[in-house]
Amino acid sequence: MRLAAKGLTAILSIITVSAALSLAPSPVRAGDDGNGKNVSEDEIVRALAPAAKKPLTRGLSIGPQTADPAPSAAETKLLQSVRGRSTRSLSVTEREEIASVAKDKPNIDLEITFDYNSANISAKSLPSVQALGRALTSPDLKGSTFVVAGHTDAAGGEAYNQDLSERRADSIKRYLVDKYSIAATDLVTVGYGKSKLKDPSQPMAEVNRRVQVVNMENKTTASK
Repeated sequence: MRLAAKGLTAILSIITVSAALSLAPSPVRAGDDGNGKNVSEDEIVRALAPAAKKPLTRGLSIGPQTADPAPSAAETKLLQSVRGRSTRSLSVTEREEIASVAKDKPNIDLEITFDYNSANISAKSLPSVQALGRALTSPDLKGSTFVVAGHTDAAGGEAYNQDLSERRADSIKRYLVDKYSIAATDLVTVGYGKSKLKDPSQPMAEVNRRVQVVNMENKTTASK
């Protein structure tokens, strides 16, 4: 009886350990926020390069998939006027002009999140920012001019959120310049506060605290 009891105990122990292992979380891949949303360097390059792209990947919102024409005189003038400017110096009109031009350019809406009420990049989003840095320095994109747009959720007033979104855009730019030696003049930062929520139906959701990157002027058509 004792041997039988010991045998039963051993079997139950094995079952318990197996169950625990089956319930353990899977390793989080680079760029994975734990919800299965993985952003790779290649996906970012495909989204921002002015060429045909593959189908959308979950976790990304990729802009128009059209060839990148030479920028118009008005676009070039706008870009030259804001290149090298501080984020805070942009007027409301300039911010909206950038948004208008950007909507027809190759873009990617990255779910780069920040600590609540902060411009500090969240730990879980660092892999995505690093993938962005590698993508922007790749041969396909290096030398282009990009808009880095910061967005907040709807918590707080408009002035506060505008300031926060600007600081978040600056935070991404500073990281890319410091860690990947991207020319500061190739990154135009702009903040939109809570005016352009990604998910208006859930204005307080984390998904709204994000960064959008737009290829405004491809290196092959840029006139620098």
